[in-house]
Amino acid sequence: MGQEELFGVWALISLQFVMSEGGESKDMYGAEPLGYIFITPDKRMITVITSRDRKPSSNDSGDADLFKSMMAYSGPFRVEGEDQFITDVEVSWHPGWVGSQQARTFSIDGDILSIITAETLHPMFPGQKGRGVLKWKRTSTF
Repeated sequence: MGQEELFGVWALISLQFVMSEGGESKDMYGAEPLGYIFITPDKRMITVITSRDRKPSSNDSGDADLFKSMMAYSGPFRVEGEDQFITDVEVSWHPGWVGSQQARTFSIDGDILSIITAETLHPMFPGQKGRGVLKWKRTSTF
């Protein structure tokens, strides 16, 4: 598979956290999350993901809580091997990601892009290791 197949705009279909122990899957941003990933021929990417049911807040505490139901990051990427997509994060909703490399395994089947994260602990599921499993549908190409 050539990296050119990645180029385009992809709409998020699903995002689940699959637990390492037992394989249980949990929707991270609800059953119908919102999100897009743009992957450009000049080897840059940007993604934004949110829960569909987010509501505007009326106070600072509520505004802060909204960040728990979203993620976004961007930077240049490279493809290694046949299925590794690595982003050098330049900007992120989470400052701990800035300057990091986010490595993902990917596959493409027609207009469906599947991405799997490395195993990690996730703050939404304290004490549980697992992987993010994302499905995207191509909406356009570059």
